[in-house]
Amino acid sequence: MGLENLFLGFHIAVTPFNLFIAVVGITLGTIIGVLPGLGGANGVAILLPLTFTMPPTSAIILLTSLYWGALFGGAITSILFNIPGEPWSVATTFDGYPMARQGKGGQALTAAFTSSFVGALVSIVLITLFAPVLAEIALRFGPPEFFAIQLLTFSSFVGLGGGNPLKSLVSILLGFILAAVGLDIVTGQLRMTFGITDLMKGFDFIIAVIGLFGIGEILLSVEEGLTFRGAATGMNLSVVLETWKILPRYWRTFVRGSFIGFWMGFKPGGATPASFMSYAFAKRFSKHPERFGKGELEGVVAPETAAHAAGVAAMLPMITLGIPGSPTAAVMLGGLIIWGLQPGPLLFTEKPDFVWGLIASMYTGNIIGVLMVLAGVPLFAAILKIPFAILTPLIVVVCAVGAYAVHSSMIDVWYMLIFGVVGYVFKKLDYPLAPLVLALVLGDLAENALRQSLIMSQGSLAVFFTRPIACVITSVALFFLLMPVVTPWWRRLRGLPPTPGAPAEA
Repeated sequence: MGLENLFLGFHIAVTPFNLFIAVVGITLGTIIGVLPGLGGANGVAILLPLTFTMPPTSAIILLTSLYWGALFGGAITSILFNIPGEPWSVATTFDGYPMARQGKGGQALTAAFTSSFVGALVSIVLITLFAPVLAEIALRFGPPEFFAIQLLTFSSFVGLGGGNPLKSLVSILLGFILAAVGLDIVTGQLRMTFGITDLMKGFDFIIAVIGLFGIGEILLSVEEGLTFRGAATGMNLSVVLETWKILPRYWRTFVRGSFIGFWMGFKPGGATPASFMSYAFAKRFSKHPERFGKGELEGVVAPETAAHAAGVAAMLPMITLGIPGSPTAAVMLGGLIIWGLQPGPLLFTEKPDFVWGLIASMYTGNIIGVLMVLAGVPLFAAILKIPFAILTPLIVVVCAVGAYAVHSSMIDVWYMLIFGVVGYVFKKLDYPLAPLVLALVLGDLAENALRQSLIMSQGSLAVFFTRPIACVITSVALFFLLMPVVTPWWRRLRGLPPTPGAPAEA
């Protein structure tokens, strides 16, 4: 029965009009993904009114194709300019940008696009096979389980990050402090606004990312003398084929990243922590962890695979439960209601052509998307041939426009510049930016889940250990959190040398 439904979906998805819609959506999505500050959710929201006169299946194909394009496009500026176009592309900058500076921008882009395709494809297959079962499991998740997952995300970065754990903790704490600025949504009280009205809305994640990575990197480049070592990047498609020959050796990273992303995709904003977690695991289990952060190809494969697997998985709870797993899915949920459809389990029986047409379009859209962006690798890489002295002011303008576009507020541009100085200082002092960014984007979600859990248990932390799923996840999280302390002690006890790549002191 499942195969018959899938064939029905493909019959709908491969009609000439729907294929044309998919190409248009992916093209627009790629452009949106490249521009900082827009993002897939904003792109879908902008195009949503255009779908009101379209058949629901064609409309959802247009919106999901735009989403796939945004997922692909977010990697382009991350790798070429160290400016994440999307939140989940932050981890891609760690090794993608160093590769671009070494003249391997084409290789990094090819690895990113291919990894995105693999992660999304695995996630789509899992959705096709296990949608009803996974929807039932997701129903068992409450605030304690969600907080346990957030804790696992943070602790895995401390325990598996490979850098100085103390510096990682400092970055995480600073991120939590910044995330707490503004209006407390539970009590309605103002926190750390110091009487400044503009601080009531807090600090937007996108603005912080643009400043920390984009402006911070530009300041470092200016200090180095306006040089850019990516000018030797190749201009032909042979780099795609050469990269494909290398990628199979990272099959474990593909598998691990796909499953991490698929699992994390069920919860709101799951693509961003999934990319960080996949990167941390790849670094921890690598034979050469010291290469990460300096231009390691596996450091591009891991986050891109997980981010796209999570991005696709976020569609599953929207269809089966009516619970969006990402901001983009939330906008699409509004579209379903406007089109007269009721998301939930009954959608599979009442509108099978819509549901299976959507699932089939995920396959076709993913294939069309990866072919389009791979064909554009030489064009994207050619941008690096522009002298950096000319490119720098253009990048600053794009960053400023992206920051302004988030809330149409000039104060956000000033925030961006301040975060740029912070990013510059952090890089000079060798403090990791990734934990800070992760805490900033997940701080509110983790705090709300914790407070809801404590309300449920009347203030008892035992709630995280009396619920089976939460207990397992919390125990693993605590293990990772204590790993930097336990591992050196264990190795000294066994008479083993220090862990390769570990810091000399914690």
